[in-house]
Amino acid sequence: MVSNEFYTTEYDAVVVGAGHAGCEAALALARTGIKTVMLTLNLDSIAFMACNPSVGGTAKGHLVREIDALGGEMGINADRTALQMRMLNRGKGAAVQSLRSQADKHAYHARMKQTLENTPNLSILQGEAAEVLVKDGKARGVKTAIGEIITAKAVVLATGVYLKGEIVAGEYKQSSGPNGFAPANLLTENLIRLGFNVRRFKTGTPARVDGRTIDYSKCEVQEGETDIYPFSFLSEGVPQRQRRCYLTYTNEKTHEIIRANLHRSPLYSGVIKGTGPRYCPSIEDKVVRFADKERHQIFLEPECADSNEVYVQGMSSSLPHDVQRAMYRTVAGLENVKIMRYAYAIEYDCIDTLDVYPTLEFKKIEGLYTAGQINGTSGYEEAAAQGLIAGLNASLKLRGKEPVILRRDQAYIGVLIDDLVTKGTNEPYRMMTSRAEHRIHLRQDNADFRLTEIGYRAGLAGEERMKRCEERKNAVSRILGKLDERVSPKRAAEFLKKYGFDQLFGGLSYADMIRRGIPAEDIVKEFGILADERRENIETACIDVKYEGYLKRGLEQIEKAKKLEDRKLPADIDYLKIDGLRLEARQKLDKIRPENLGQAGRISGVSPADIAVLMVYLSSR
Repeated sequence: MVSNEFYTTEYDAVVVGAGHAGCEAALALARTGIKTVMLTLNLDSIAFMACNPSVGGTAKGHLVREIDALGGEMGINADRTALQMRMLNRGKGAAVQSLRSQADKHAYHARMKQTLENTPNLSILQGEAAEVLVKDGKARGVKTAIGEIITAKAVVLATGVYLKGEIVAGEYKQSSGPNGFAPANLLTENLIRLGFNVRRFKTGTPARVDGRTIDYSKCEVQEGETDIYPFSFLSEGVPQRQRRCYLTYTNEKTHEIIRANLHRSPLYSGVIKGTGPRYCPSIEDKVVRFADKERHQIFLEPECADSNEVYVQGMSSSLPHDVQRAMYRTVAGLENVKIMRYAYAIEYDCIDTLDVYPTLEFKKIEGLYTAGQINGTSGYEEAAAQGLIAGLNASLKLRGKEPVILRRDQAYIGVLIDDLVTKGTNEPYRMMTSRAEHRIHLRQDNADFRLTEIGYRAGLAGEERMKRCEERKNAVSRILGKLDERVSPKRAAEFLKKYGFDQLFGGLSYADMIRRGIPAEDIVKEFGILADERRENIETACIDVKYEGYLKRGLEQIEKAKKLEDRKLPADIDYLKIDGLRLEARQKLDKIRPENLGQAGRISGVSPADIAVLMVYLSSR
């Protein structure tokens, strides 16, 4: 590192990193009037999709719709660069249905870079952050590897997997970021000195192969869907012309090759020290952990429109290259495949998020925020969600306004951040619908109803977005009124006979028919109603009708939980001196410093009895 220091332009905020977290953080700051600079190791890595060039998926689609509802960019960018879009879990309940798109990797990067470059208040600078500058317990800017000092009143760290990144494949290990980009080797020591608890995580990616060498006739076709809504509430629809993806499977021969070479796998030889993701394991990990499975699904997905590269989803690996070549060629359709980029694992440094507030501000330094994989998460969507919240809260602080802290009953983003700052994570965190106890309320179809007004009040969601949200609310209300209209007994009885309902006493409303499981599209077609209403608005109204009872009970539970969330815990409480609290509870509460009783109750090691003691303590104060 060069010792000569020189000062450059003053900014209000610095964002370190230009991945999905950094992009959303920088945009949230700049769009709310904050003079911002985004510092990145390489301009060519902006919004780079180092793993699968896909957006959304189970629970992740919810996050993208929420990012969009708040005024973020990921949903718009995914819609504009989609090669294929699908709605996952269509045969299941509305709460677990999730959008997923296969994005054009090059177009996604190029469009996001163009958006950033043309955003007022935002500058982009290529360089490596070496030190976060702190004075009197407050972030004051960043010093780069060449000695450039960028002064600012807020800093957002969104370093992804670049902190001391190391690529691993078999016996081979190299200091590197993803895809051959340079790593960030200088910042970790500074973070440790600042008081961060740093640990080592691991993630991985599969090979990219030449699509011209795949025999697709041996694979199952996976078509896209055109009758679904897009990610963004501002987009008019999904692409009508879409690329195909394909499905194939591993087999016993694949597994034999993997088992025979486990001694060469860095996962099992001890070369890899970092903790990997439980919910996205490598193919060798799958073969060991699920030894009874005869085969595993493999999806073949295009990387972009201007390349022959195909992503082999489901076959992440850190095995040596010769083993990779042999095992890939055992898969149906890949017998003669040529690998263009080999699979690898990557180890990187990240922090313990128990040291971070729900605003994503570091507890020990005012004005320093963290977002994305530095917080121990995995996935573009989780990163973007944190980036938006970190950037927005940094902006709100600089503007002297109250922060945005989303509750668990308000958003999947609220669940994500609450899990991180209350429970922490010992492995790369992945969002899942099962983590959200109020998921029937947190559907992706109603993300705008839940969050757009919050984004608007914070200055991020614009007038056009707020207008569309109000129009959609009015449309859904209008549709619900129409669905409450009753149908004559005779007409209703004739229609219901088609669905096995023989007896009918009195008339029914259209809503009653929906509750009996009759598809809304059949009702619309039969009775000629709602002809001028948009499909997504009809869908939202019908879900509300169908799950009315569950929603009502859920609201009662939410109100009970809110009473605890509303009981704030003073920042100056000395938990170690509260009589009646168990020792473990005292230590956990003292470390995490929860904002309210609700958060306190979700801390591992804090019992209901401890919460009762806290309630008595608060009453005495």
